[in-house]
Amino acid sequence: MNVLVLNCGSSSIKFQIIKTNPEFISNNSDKRLAKGLLERIGFKDAIVTFQAEGQEKNRTVRPLEDHVEGLNVIMDWITSPEANIEGVKSVSDIYAVGHRVVHGGEDMQESALINDEVIKVISNCSELAPLHNPANLMGITACRELLGDSVPQVAVFDTAFHASMPKESFLYAIPYDLYEDFRVRRYGFHGTSHRYVTMQYASQSGISLDDTNIITLHLGNGCSACAVKNGKSIDTSMGFTPLEGLVMGTRSGDVDPSLIEYIGDKKELTAKQVLNMLNKKSGMLGLTRKTSDMRDIEDAAIDGDEQADLALDIFAHRVRAYAGRYFVEIGGARAIVFTGGVGENSPILREKICRGMEAIGLTLDKEANEKTWRGVAGPIHTADSTLEAQVIPTNEELLIARDTVGVVSGK
Repeated sequence: MNVLVLNCGSSSIKFQIIKTNPEFISNNSDKRLAKGLLERIGFKDAIVTFQAEGQEKNRTVRPLEDHVEGLNVIMDWITSPEANIEGVKSVSDIYAVGHRVVHGGEDMQESALINDEVIKVISNCSELAPLHNPANLMGITACRELLGDSVPQVAVFDTAFHASMPKESFLYAIPYDLYEDFRVRRYGFHGTSHRYVTMQYASQSGISLDDTNIITLHLGNGCSACAVKNGKSIDTSMGFTPLEGLVMGTRSGDVDPSLIEYIGDKKELTAKQVLNMLNKKSGMLGLTRKTSDMRDIEDAAIDGDEQADLALDIFAHRVRAYAGRYFVEIGGARAIVFTGGVGENSPILREKICRGMEAIGLTLDKEANEKTWRGVAGPIHTADSTLEAQVIPTNEELLIARDTVGVVSGK
């Protein structure tokens, strides 16, 4: 079954076509057939990049007025002889469309077939994810306009995996009326990634999801940790917004809330401007004063840049603190799983994060750690460790495709 997976931003559309089925089986039955990226939608110099699997990348610059036109361009390419995508010659060869949607609030606790009611929920959650949900809706609306009811569409929510968190995890210690009236609470994000690596860990370990007690670390430009007990999220580091929690590329992660007023007074900034600073000018960028790119920071640290090395230590300290806390919350974990662009590809940071974890049963195998990157999965702990450390590359698009097939087929 061929699924078109869409991830729509305010001026971009990322897509993949994936051949899959709803069963999560660790084998070679899944296959990516094509991928692409449309950037600068709404401008005369939009960048369009297409690539069918096993073929050369095709990149052009052209005007794109809106997401409808962008999706028209995608569909024209997908069904063209030039694309030559295996098993896709017309729109009828697309089984369904799966949309990544960031926020589903409390109403959407699992992936859902898109209808007017689901669209209303996504729209109502836009004030909770103003940078993401409106863009996700643009993609859904454009698909409806272009495809009508001929191809079913499914929404897969980043927040859904964390819907299993208990109240002691998701409630803030603020007036309870704020939760009752405005649903101010911790939601968590990166749920599709955390869910994927949880399922993959269970599958490769030969255990059931009900017996899967692990700590998952999604480390990229955005970062979050998740405590998984019996296969379900019971706590996660991101909160009401993706700003809370770990140190990230440009986000501060946890800070004292009083800093907003203090910084505003000292720098003569509004609360909105301070929040913009915490979201876009802090994290690794703020600490290094140069870059948010972890590769550049690691290179600088190796060359003796003390500020870069300090930034890496601060990043690792925050991750390690959350991992230790979640180990206790779970009641003893079986493994710590690293994923995401940084988690999968940075032996330096994984080593820094694992320092001192001998206290909870994990000893890093330095040789295995050094060899595990660039898409390579595997264990990076010593044979005598009672707590595993695993690197599992994430694949959110594949899980979106599988969810989409499962929802449409009723499985």
